[in-house]
Amino acid sequence: MNLRRRSFLKLSAGSAATGAALFSGINVFASSTKKNLSLDRLQKMTDDVVPISLQERQSRVAKAQKLMAENNIAAVILDSGTSLVYFTGIHWWPSERTMVAIIPAKGEVKYVSPAFEADRLRELIKIGNEVKTWEEHESPYKVIVSTLKDYGINGGNIGIEERLRFFVLDGVRKEAPNLNFISGDPVTVPCRMIKSPAEIALLQKANDITLAAIKIAASNLKEGMSNGELSSFIDEAQRKLGGNSDGALVNIGEASALPHGSIKPQHIKKGDIVLMDCGCTVEGYTSDITRTVVFGAEPTKRQLDIWNLEKKAQAAGFAAAKIGQPCENVDIAARKVLIDAGFGPGYKLPGCPHRTGHGIGMDGHEWGNMVLGNKKLLEPGMCFSIEPTIVLPGEFGVRLEDCAYIAEDGARWFTGQSLSIDKPCE
Repeated sequence: MNLRRRSFLKLSAGSAATGAALFSGINVFASSTKKNLSLDRLQKMTDDVVPISLQERQSRVAKAQKLMAENNIAAVILDSGTSLVYFTGIHWWPSERTMVAIIPAKGEVKYVSPAFEADRLRELIKIGNEVKTWEEHESPYKVIVSTLKDYGINGGNIGIEERLRFFVLDGVRKEAPNLNFISGDPVTVPCRMIKSPAEIALLQKANDITLAAIKIAASNLKEGMSNGELSSFIDEAQRKLGGNSDGALVNIGEASALPHGSIKPQHIKKGDIVLMDCGCTVEGYTSDITRTVVFGAEPTKRQLDIWNLEKKAQAAGFAAAKIGQPCENVDIAARKVLIDAGFGPGYKLPGCPHRTGHGIGMDGHEWGNMVLGNKKLLEPGMCFSIEPTIVLPGEFGVRLEDCAYIAEDGARWFTGQSLSIDKPCE
């Protein structure tokens, strides 16, 4: 996730070299005999980070209001969660005490808050300024309905953002049977799915950090190390490099055939596949990178063949990511490589048991999945992973995951593909 205020046209995969350049020239083949890279040497990579500006948040609200007018939505209600941060910059704990932001189709953003929390909320507000309050014995839902009436909203459609909890919706709905509550997705999804240059830059920085952390981890693999120890090491590396670690999923040997891991104890031994699926956030924007290596020995022919096939499938998915083409084409192209090699078909094992990729941004998984049936057309600003895992039940799994974005002239990697099984992060 790397900050460069450039146009989509100028942002390119070459910028991903920032993290890798920290350790250029060092072969990180996963062997206990290689020179280790110390966590003590790490320095933050975030000195050049530029947070999302107030002006950009204001433009997001303006875009949302335009979409409301186009979709006949009078207002959108935001609960605590990612969209609240996206539009207002406010981080709020989702307690049982209702606090919401209301974006009207016309007018300023307003907030409904517990009265005793209002002063704290006012300290955080950058978008809008009016706070309507409710006391502990009062109904927050009545206050929400009253606030809608202040906008002149006495009927029509009210958009409900996907993170708004049911008890809030249920309470408001009972107070206002005259209102029609519908999904707010036609407003919030188009806003958040299309990233600005500032968002792309933050995503680049996060990816740079994660790639550097994986490279350091690959040089520090030791026989007998547990998956938990390796995960903690990667977390610490990402923190030292300036990211807020999202955690690292580490699968070793046979457990690597389970895409989301195993609860069984895992310890590294020579010849094992080691799969590291990692991410961090920078200013709320997240990375997601997976690398697969072999520890302490030359890979077997089987391991090497599967690794190379995985890279070929990932490259095919990237090649299919073209402006104006449906998201599903990325999945179709990557999966065809596997099917042609005798795997699958579809999600059958051995093969790839899941979609080829997911949208990414402030949340690790967002809209814009690279999956069969998603006819959404790719357009500049969309960001997504490409990760067609190959699972061999009872043997091992290989996943290479990198994230890409659509620039004005086509798809760009944030980090680029792993060069080879013994050079995971060059």
